[in-house]
Amino acid sequence: MSTSDSHHTAQPPGAPRSTPRRHFLGQAGAGLAGMAGGATVAPALLGASAAAQAQQGGALTAAGYDAQFVRRAEQLRIDLARASAAVPIPPHPVNGDDALYANKIGSDTRGLPHNARGEVDLGAWNLATAAFASREPTDFEKIVLGGTRKLVNPIGTLAVSLDGLNAAQFALPPAPTLAGTQRAGEATEIYWVALLRDVPFSEFQDGTRHPDVIAAADELSRAPDFHGPKVNGRVTPQTLFRGAAWYVDGNDRSGRTGRWATPPGVTDGPYISQFLYRDVPLGPQSLSARIRTYTPANEFLTQYDEWLNVQNGKAPAGRIAFDPTLRYIATTRDLAAYAHAAVAFSFAANQLLGTPLSATQPGYGGIYAGDKSLAPSNPYLKLKTSGGASGTFGPAYFQSLLSLASSLAIRVNYYQKWYEQRILRPEAFGGLVHHRLANRVTEYPIHESFLGSQALERSRAKNGSYLLPHVYPEGAPIHSSYPGGAAIIAAVTATLLKAFYDESLVIPNPVQPDPSDPTRLVPYQGPPLTVGGELNKFALNYGSGRTAAGIHWRSDAAAAYAQGEALVISLLREQKQTFREPFEGFAFTGFDGRRIVI
Repeated sequence: MSTSDSHHTAQPPGAPRSTPRRHFLGQAGAGLAGMAGGATVAPALLGASAAAQAQQGGALTAAGYDAQFVRRAEQLRIDLARASAAVPIPPHPVNGDDALYANKIGSDTRGLPHNARGEVDLGAWNLATAAFASREPTDFEKIVLGGTRKLVNPIGTLAVSLDGLNAAQFALPPAPTLAGTQRAGEATEIYWVALLRDVPFSEFQDGTRHPDVIAAADELSRAPDFHGPKVNGRVTPQTLFRGAAWYVDGNDRSGRTGRWATPPGVTDGPYISQFLYRDVPLGPQSLSARIRTYTPANEFLTQYDEWLNVQNGKAPAGRIAFDPTLRYIATTRDLAAYAHAAVAFSFAANQLLGTPLSATQPGYGGIYAGDKSLAPSNPYLKLKTSGGASGTFGPAYFQSLLSLASSLAIRVNYYQKWYEQRILRPEAFGGLVHHRLANRVTEYPIHESFLGSQALERSRAKNGSYLLPHVYPEGAPIHSSYPGGAAIIAAVTATLLKAFYDESLVIPNPVQPDPSDPTRLVPYQGPPLTVGGELNKFALNYGSGRTAAGIHWRSDAAAAYAQGEALVISLLREQKQTFREPFEGFAFTGFDGRRIVI
């Protein structure tokens, strides 16, 4: 692992820099180097007969190699397990809202019974917190639900992960506080997102004359403690609603300080990644990039009774109205529809990068010819007689890690959701705002910078309440808002693909939806777009789609991007130790622009 200042070193961003993990893995790798390189293996690592044969100078038989192979696997598992256990558990700071408010208005209580004002039944909350404390499945069965919707996978996140670090070993900055300026800025943004859901992305660029886009960028520029991408200190139409990453600052041992970064490429070109505008090849089939989107009629949770039912976990009364015409993602509503159940997300970009170009039938081929898209470190670019496949270093192998990492990521992410953070969702925040302004509940501590915002007043005038409009009739899943689950899946997907493929490649023939007809694409004219930048954008699009729906804050997704990157670093470090090929290591650019070498 590189140790230069310009590189991210062996330690994952989610764990303290003081860990001995790098040194230990270096020792473990050195101990296994003889086997990896084909040199004579120490007798202690061989089966008994193979060891005797090796000591006598004879050729290693097939049976002897089998015994050596098994012993190698055993020793490597032991070494990796010890190295993983040597990584200290970082601090898990929280924002303090759960302890601060006796009525738990700063905590995620949805799915439990609530009174008419939307405050949780404290008896039910006590049963839930007892389960959070004990983490026993039997205690979770004692929780009283307010409706038919179930808590999402709180026990599953306690599963032991046999690859990479375990859930408790990843750090996260504490979420913004309910009454703070950062939450107020994010609330201003998410209300503007709801107001602009049907404005084409073609208006989200510098030089636009769209008055609402200009107004949103101007108000967010003036919002205190707002951390969206900016140019010269201001939010512009081009940077409006685009994502960012939020890391734990390694210089603060308490883990309480966050460090914001704008990932390379995410403010360049069209809002939507090129990977979402190309048909995905699936062998003899093809998956269209056009989607079945939702109509503007899909605005839910703006009526109080509907809102309260959803807080209690009851089945939603509303139903999604679909647009019968398939179209490319052209608005934030389209992006929210895509992100509602993005089943193709984890393999779309891998298929486009790993499938050879088909000049005669582009929809059945990828973006680049042959293996030209592979990362320069891929060993099969140098080996003359063999190539990668499902076992190692081929697209099918990459896909296996994408699927594995997505599952591991949810364990890491939900561990924080259930057992550390328990942060209220935007929909619950909207209820507090509604009571504060419509019903004069002055003890609800919403920051004045949001209460006086243009976004909030425009939303009230449009929808008749201060509640936040949602694209999904059920609102958010029944677990904490922070950090974002979809966002961490996006993060591990993009990070792995940046390690597997050549980030520096320029995307040929970039496109964007026709502003007058989103059923067709037109060429994009502008600065070059790279694979690395578009993969970053690909990840942030998925996370931003959930914010566009109304179910996540900006900080939810931003922290999950850094969290997912840290998981991938720990996973690839272990994968590297298993290979037999002559392999120098993985290298990619982090969401914060640092070069990471494993």
